[in-house]
Amino acid sequence: RPGQRVLEVGPGPGRLLLRAAQQVLPGGEAAGLDIQAGMIERLNRRAKQAGIANLSAILGDATQSHFPPECFDVIFLCTVLGEIPEREVALSQCYQALKPGGRLSITELFPDPHFQRHATVRRLAESVGFTFMEVRGSWYFFTMNFTKDPASKSPASEALKKEL
Repeated sequence: RPGQRVLEVGPGPGRLLLRAAQQVLPGGEAAGLDIQAGMIERLNRRAKQAGIANLSAILGDATQSHFPPECFDVIFLCTVLGEIPEREVALSQCYQALKPGGRLSITELFPDPHFQRHATVRRLAESVGFTFMEVRGSWYFFTMNFTKDPASKSPASEALKKEL
């Protein structure tokens, strides 16, 4: 929605993120976090060509902290969760970066070689503190939405704090 801050983890060349950047105008911002330098370059090039100035592309690993706590309204991943070896750590980073009441949206598509089933996505997201909202679609192509409950604390983030 206009004015929101959104993050896509693993945006690649920006097929979804470029549109999201336009949808949050006026006043909103979009960011993309990708581990591949080539994808960040393509995303920046495509944003420039499209005249999109409210998008920032960040080169980095989703399991590392790149953003201040509670800075995004929406975080989404599309067919990327299975590509992340430490999925719970990455989702914990999303939890930290999401505002209370914010939304995490995960889309999976079979036959993607890294396809994650409903039960796996839900288990992983709930294990770091997200609350299940809904699933749309079928078993082979779905989007699962979660929220960060303002009153809850992430079990994984609490464990990370103890390690520090």
